[in-house]
Amino acid sequence: MPSLESLAMRALNWLLRAAIFFALFAFALNNQHDAALKWFFGHEWRAPMVFIVLGAFGLGCALGIFAMLPSWWKHRRVAQQQLPRTETATTMLDADAARSTEPSFPEHPPRDGL
Repeated sequence: MPSLESLAMRALNWLLRAAIFFALFAFALNNQHDAALKWFFGHEWRAPMVFIVLGAFGLGCALGIFAMLPSWWKHRRVAQQQLPRTETATTMLDADAARSTEPSFPEHPPRDGL
């Protein structure tokens, strides 16, 4: 059963989320007037300001993800290359441990605290 402090923190977390949502919702309702986005050669696009801000946010998120993809792929490739080495190292350690009949104890007992 969750404690009272846990329930209070959970309720506070949801209240904060609701406050942020309603603040952003009020911002969207207050910015429904048309805005013009002027492109090159005299082209102009008119839309509610909320859609322009949302589109800019979405494009920024997509650009950030696409900028990180090469780094993610590199780290994934390195991790996949190291995986077989780790598996063989653990199987060799298991084989060595199975060969030794005497139990292995640490040199010093673990200490409590610092």
